[in-house]
Amino acid sequence: MGLFGQAKDMYQLQKKAKQIKKDLANLHIEAEFEGVTVIINGEQEVMEVRISEEMMKPENKMKLEKALLTAFNKAVKKSQEIAAERMRDVMGDLGLPGMAGGTDAAA
Repeated sequence: MGLFGQAKDMYQLQKKAKQIKKDLANLHIEAEFEGVTVIINGEQEVMEVRISEEMMKPENKMKLEKALLTAFNKAVKKSQEIAAERMRDVMGDLGLPGMAGGTDAAA
């Protein structure tokens, strides 16, 4: 592939990556654990946190802390998986070697 072809591929990659970034910003990902719900967008910005009344009781402090941690981690992991899948699709569409259908280290 010549220099022109490589430049064209890079331009297409940048264009698609920008569109994916825009799409991810508008995507809401929800994760729940033991009465705690966390909603983040595809860029891993926290959009909303909901905590059940039961979890707000003082005697549930440690349980609430664990539930918050778990719910946030689940939401972030989901968003990372979605973003990786979308980028893998773009790389495969461009015919970049080793990118389409690659192995997942976090599987």
